[in-house]
Parts: sequence; C-alpha cells; structure tokens
Amino acid sequence: MPARISAIATLVPEHRISQHEVRDHIASAMPGGMPAGLARIFERTGIDQRHLIQPPAAYLSGQDFAARNAVYLRNGQELLEKVATKALAQAGLEPGQVDMIVGVSSTGIATPSMPSQMLHGMGFRPETPVVPLFGYGCAGGILGLQVAGDMVKADPARTVLLLTLELCSLAFRIADQDKKDIIASTLFADGASAIVLRGAGDGPALGKIAQHSWPGTRSMMGWNIDRDGLGLMLSRDIPSFVRQQFAPVIGRFLADQGIASHTLAEPACHPGGRKVIEALEGCFDHLPDGLATTRKVLRENGNMSAPTIHFVLEELLERDSGPLLMTALGPGFTGAIGIIER
Repeated sequence: MPARISAIATLVPEHRISQHEVRDHIASAMPGGMPAGLARIFERTGIDQRHLIQPPAAYLSGQDFAARNAVYLRNGQELLEKVATKALAQAGLEPGQVDMIVGVSSTGIATPSMPSQMLHGMGFRPETPVVPLFGYGCAGGILGLQVAGDMVKADPARTVLLLTLELCSLAFRIADQDKKDIIASTLFADGASAIVLRGAGDGPALGKIAQHSWPGTRSMMGWNIDRDGLGLMLSRDIPSFVRQQFAPVIGRFLADQGIASHTLAEPACHPGGRKVIEALEGCFDHLPDGLATTRKVLRENGNMSAPTIHFVLEELLERDSGPLLMTALGPGFTGAIGIIER
C-alpha cells in the first residue's frame, strides 16, 4: 500500500522584504557601498520578495552563531508549530493521532531535535517516535518525503507527519562580503512546511523516489563549519551541471518508470535560482509555459531550501492528473527525483 498525502501546508515568517530592500540593506553595511556589478545581480534573480525570521536590521548587527542559533530554536519552533497545526487541521486530525514525526532541517542545530521539543506543548503522544534528518539541504523536501513514505509503507496503519524548516537567512554573516556570499544573499529565504502521510484515503500517492550522488562534488553545495558557525559553500557551476549531469539522470529515471518526458504535465522542481530553472526547462521543452509554478514560488518567496518544493507541490497538486515529477538538488552533490501519482 503506497503512502498518500492527506494534507500539505506551507508557511513563511511575518517579516517581508523586497529584493531592492535586501540590496540596499547590504549595501549600507559595505565600506564604500556595493559595486555596481554586484548590485545588478539583485535585478536578475527572478525574485521580487522574500520572508525573514527576524527584522532586517538584526542581520546587520553582527550576531554571532550562538545568537543566530537561539533565533533558530525559538522563532523556528514557533513557525514549525504553526504550520504543523495548519496541516493537521486540513487532515482533520489532532496531534495525538500522529504516530511518527519526520523532521527535516539543515540551517540550525537543535539537540534534542525541534520536533521532539514540540511533542508536549502541542499535544502529541509522549511515545511518538521522532526521526530528525540533517544535511539534506535543498533536496530535503523530496528525500524527507521518501523517509516519511517508507515509514508509512512499513506500517500502513501509521499516520506520519513530515515537517521541514529552513531559516536560510540565519546563515548570512555581514562580515562575509565576497561575491559568493553576496550572491547567496540574493537568493535564500525562510519558510516551513508540513505534510500528513497515511496509508488510507484517496490522496495523491508517493511513487518511486530516488537519489543520485556524484563523486568529488562536495564543494558544490553545503556548509563549511568554522568559528562563526555555518558558512555557505555554493558553486556558480550548478546550472551547467544541471544540463550536463542532472538532465541525463532525470531521463534515465523516467525511462525506468516507463514515462516519456513529453507526456508529463508541469513538474514540481526545486527553484535553486533563475539560471537553474532555465537549465531544468531544457528537460521539459514541450511545456509551453515552462516551469511557471516553480518560477512563481521563487518570485514570491525566494529559495527556502527544503520546504520550497512543497510550496510548488501545494499548487500543482490541485491541477491536472497523472504522474507528477519532482526534482531537487542538494549537498553531496545529490539529485533527488520522485513521482507522485494523482
């Protein structure tokens, strides 16, 4: 019996900021202002606005890692509780009816895990198992679904709650002002999602989910841990990597599932950035509007890492029928690919 999606909910923090405001805030903290070439990057991202877990001025105050992680623990848990409540209400469930929680997050450190700290306050049963997953990054939305779905398939009577939380803005360090960090500041944002998975019901069913990792690619994406905490590793070569390496993997995955790419409706792709979306659209050139929903989510929310794919799914699951393809790329360097049957 496949795992089925009973409910999907997404949420962003209250602090909304436009792309122009991000540029101006960062430029105000740079000696001599921001070079014109870097400033123009903000105009070409395909992003209009984003949401942050704390007011913009807080990011310019020189918070150390301990202070940023405290925000992650406090404000992040509040956001995660809200989106969990939203998803459970959609599914018509109380927290005590959840049999297992899978939590995905890579932008802060919490031990015990954040879902574990939510058990008693929200009314989950104290014996509810919690499976925390760290390190999946942007691929976590799909790979978290795989783990949660496997838990349902192992026991179809289970109700599993998948939670994702990424507060990417907390990785911004005002002292780091090289080009890589400025480019990252044009893309990343904060968000959370919750998905209820069950064996029963008639919701969309999880099909095959797979991942593919390439050797010697660790430096393409991930964290570089130093005395200031989580420092971003991000390669500028990801769009070309999508065309040369990821596209053939997607093609083989679809062939193995007996699916011709030209028969697919719009897929749910994690929007790593405008150039990544353009590279992915080359895999689906039969779509007259390209990856329109993926572009919309990026434009309105930026790249929120793991939860972002669920924002795309939330919209696409309301449309069309037939198999829905999901793709994402994350640290490793790893590609995550999956099918949802509608």
